[in-house]
Amino acid sequence: MASLQGGCLCGKVRYTVSADPVFAGVCHCKDCQKGSGSAFSMVMAVPEPGLAITGATTSYASLADSGKEKSRRFCPTCGSPITAEASVMPGIVMVEVGTLDDPEAAELGMHIFCRSKLGWVAVPEGAGAFPEMPPMG
Repeated sequence: MASLQGGCLCGKVRYTVSADPVFAGVCHCKDCQKGSGSAFSMVMAVPEPGLAITGATTSYASLADSGKEKSRRFCPTCGSPITAEASVMPGIVMVEVGTLDDPEAAELGMHIFCRSKLGWVAVPEGAGAFPEMPPMG
């Protein structure tokens, strides 16, 4: 995979993804709804060594729908969400697709935590849809 670049709204946080994604998808969990201020969050999960971030970030930890800890990193100046890390997936960082310079580069292959999906959100035909996070691997 060619490296992907991204960053926050104000430009103080920048990152490079240099690893192939483990998965990319749309998460409909309540935590992502609150954390994004939207109906869902679009994420591309990559191995932690494949992500390099420059600029200061702030983090916030909460309990995700899984009942396990989830930590989010965001820009302390503009508030843009940059990454999330779930304790159930050690060594994996979920990059917020909307912060990529070219969000079209992420192929979102599945919808997860659909049990929390808002009724007016349509899952595209042929996309994998799971009530929770499916087993990886």
